[in-house]
Amino acid sequence: MTDNIGVLGKKSPQRTGVERVVNAPLPTVYGKFQAIGYMDHDRGDEQVALVYGDIGAEGVLTRLHSECLTGDAFGSQHCECGDQLAAALRAVVAEGSGIVVYLRGHEGRGIGLLGKLRAMALQAEGLDTVEANLALGLPVDARDYGVAAGILNDLGVRSVRLMSNNPRKREDLVRHGIQVAETVPLLIPPCENNITYLRTKRERLDHVLPHLDAVAHWS
Repeated sequence: MTDNIGVLGKKSPQRTGVERVVNAPLPTVYGKFQAIGYMDHDRGDEQVALVYGDIGAEGVLTRLHSECLTGDAFGSQHCECGDQLAAALRAVVAEGSGIVVYLRGHEGRGIGLLGKLRAMALQAEGLDTVEANLALGLPVDARDYGVAAGILNDLGVRSVRLMSNNPRKREDLVRHGIQVAETVPLLIPPCENNITYLRTKRERLDHVLPHLDAVAHWS
């Protein structure tokens, strides 16, 4: 790894609530990463960045991945999260270097696991993902990417090539001092179980999902 990984316990000068705690090798089915663990003292969340290769400081291929137990661990087809995580890990290995920041506390766009399951139950009754959150009295999207910016800053990253279909991630990173040199689409082929969810993300949350046009015939 490069010197960008720094020393154990170094804190970001821009976001002092993010503290590096540990750096450990993590061999995976995709390749051998460095798992760098952080404590977000502002929220009390434990966070991790998976770093592959010599990342440098500019134009680093990066994914900010919101925690999704149902998709990442259980293979849920309600969303595309698990496939996006796998695709991002494969992409940074293919690139030769890059970062996947796994953001805990982002479950269900920030409403928590039980809140997400309640929203899913309402979606099964006909509400879309936005309507379901609002019906529960919950925010549509409560996520903040300041901790991700703090982690990237700690890793010595000044600008990224951001793997995302969500323009809000780009806006938030820039607002927190990380430049986005390019947005790299992370498009997963839809299935019948998630097409309505994905269309809602495009139509109501402004996600850039042009590939959905190819399945316009699905109800």
